[in-house]
Amino acid sequence: MSTSAPSDADHTKVVKSESEWRSCLTPEQFRIARQAGTERAFTGPYWDEKRAGLYSCVACGTPLFRSESKYNSGTGWPSFFQPVSPEAVVTHEDVSHGMRRIEVRCASCDSHLGHVFPDGPAPTGLRFCMNGTALSLKPDDGADRGV
Repeated sequence: MSTSAPSDADHTKVVKSESEWRSCLTPEQFRIARQAGTERAFTGPYWDEKRAGLYSCVACGTPLFRSESKYNSGTGWPSFFQPVSPEAVVTHEDVSHGMRRIEVRCASCDSHLGHVFPDGPAPTGLRFCMNGTALSLKPDDGADRGV
């Protein structure tokens, strides 16, 4: 897991103004992805999604997680035990709300995705607890379900 941004050779950085982000995201997507919000448990998309496919950043389209690493954590948020590659996400310490957590962001556009915890299943032991609103799913069957 990366704790700093990858080099420019690894990812093309997506940089937009606040008004550009607002114009391409719904208000809820903007609140979560660009303002580090959180959807309520069991209310966002994908927490109970079973289809095979690729989960990408809703803001920039960067591939983040595959369905093969998704599992039912019982938390009410889509959870994964690993990203598609270590370079897909970056992590930062988050001490908001009186807790110490590790925040997960998209490495390409710095959108807030959720948090990672050390209580996940093998093989990594990690639980990437993501906001479904910060993700979009492209099912392997080809039927898009953007949120």
